[in-house]
Amino acid sequence: MFIQTEVTPNPQTLKFLPGRVVLEEGTAEFLDIDDASRRSRLAAKLMAVDGVTAVFFGYDFVTVTKDETGWQHLKPAILAAIMEHFLSGEPVMMAGSTGAGADADSGEEFFDQNDEALVSTIKELLDTRVRPAVAQDGGDITFRGFRDGVVFLNMRGSCAGCPSSTATLKHGIENLLRHFVPEVEAVEAMEAA
Repeated sequence: MFIQTEVTPNPQTLKFLPGRVVLEEGTAEFLDIDDASRRSRLAAKLMAVDGVTAVFFGYDFVTVTKDETGWQHLKPAILAAIMEHFLSGEPVMMAGSTGAGADADSGEEFFDQNDEALVSTIKELLDTRVRPAVAQDGGDITFRGFRDGVVFLNMRGSCAGCPSSTATLKHGIENLLRHFVPEVEAVEAMEAA
């Protein structure tokens, strides 16, 4: 088994491509070992590596975020955990715990019912034009809400804490949404609930 690695815009995060499907649908993010242990043996193994602070699963990738520990010390253990897991044939998520249901849309969405058509257009633009590009960088962006012309988004995976995330939000996503939906005045990042 050959696992490719790719750098992401976030220097604290690497994207690992095992050459097979990781999650059939949705995404899953793990920010602590307790959550990982309840939902995924692979995530638990990765979170147990000293220096790993977050794990994110997408369709065909795993992103791992680290603390100040150097990648040269972490990469061998991460690669071994991913390889061992996929060679074992175990599922990525434990029974009853799916990526999509677990946290694809963490937190309640909020918007005025009168804005339902606008929100639908915003979500479609995010799903078709933004999320595929962000997934290329090992992350995900989900819609959280719309109020007073402001779109609230949750950034996950390599996007969370990325130095270029503000530029992505302001110059990329905000400009795109304002072009297609003139009612959008701004885009803001929001923490998951």
